[in-house]
Amino acid sequence: MGKILAICTSPEKGTPKRDAARAELIAGHGLLGDAHAGIWHRQVSLLSNQKIEEFLLKGAKIEYGDFGENIVADDIDFRSLPVGTFLECGDAVLEITQIGKECHSHCAIYNVMGDCIMPREGVFARVTRGGVIKTGDEMKIRKDALYRVWIITASDKGFAGEREDKSGCVIRKIIVDAGYVDAGYTLLSDDQSGLEKELIRICDSSLADLILTTGGTGLSPRDCMPEATIAVAQKIVPGIPEAMRAASMSITKRAMLSRSAAVIRGRTLIINLPGSPKAVRENLEFIIGELRHSLDILTGHDTECAG
Repeated sequence: MGKILAICTSPEKGTPKRDAARAELIAGHGLLGDAHAGIWHRQVSLLSNQKIEEFLLKGAKIEYGDFGENIVADDIDFRSLPVGTFLECGDAVLEITQIGKECHSHCAIYNVMGDCIMPREGVFARVTRGGVIKTGDEMKIRKDALYRVWIITASDKGFAGEREDKSGCVIRKIIVDAGYVDAGYTLLSDDQSGLEKELIRICDSSLADLILTTGGTGLSPRDCMPEATIAVAQKIVPGIPEAMRAASMSITKRAMLSRSAAVIRGRTLIINLPGSPKAVRENLEFIIGELRHSLDILTGHDTECAG
């Protein structure tokens, strides 16, 4: 367990970061007001205070933030932690995404000392769950992964404001109760092109580990969610919808009419759920217990499929 000593930000790239003592981490973005935040994998930079102290023994005169680091912590060796490690600080959670980085142009510290520790000792992370952090807060390694879920509802009437999206609310309650992060929500019409673009945006921007869709899986001429899902897929996961249909058949034979699909794009799992709140609950509650393991495998947090 470590302790935060400094939280450094800079409003513009190329300017020194300075300790703000308190800042807000934004999920999927980084530190509020920091120029290096954004939708990418290096949203927050971390540096162990021990490495800074060792560098000071060489005669360097530096302040927190001079290496371009966002967070300095004591009693925790960030460099020794593998990619995929989750760090928890209050309500906020970070996931380590990169160890070290190539230095394309030497900084002022290197020009004076002939060395800089950030390229080899700096660690980078993305914000999985947001929250306010401040100096003195404890930071600890989280043992279990905290997966982000994005909900997409496909409904012409819902998009037009003519129907309340009760199914999306059911999904949100189930995933939050199961310990997942509500990463975002999109309500769209039954337009295949628009649904494909949104699925691609979320997956390719690494905004979620799991996308759960509701609606558009039936036989109506406008139902196109499975087609949109398969169109963006890199791998098909047929067992999940097969299991949902099999479980639903014990409740109603109309389950055979569901065209739900499940696929993988990048490191994001996409699963189609039915449109009605009742069917959403029945299907999602049936599979929710196995989803964490599937995401562990997909994201590399576990390598064993054997039970």
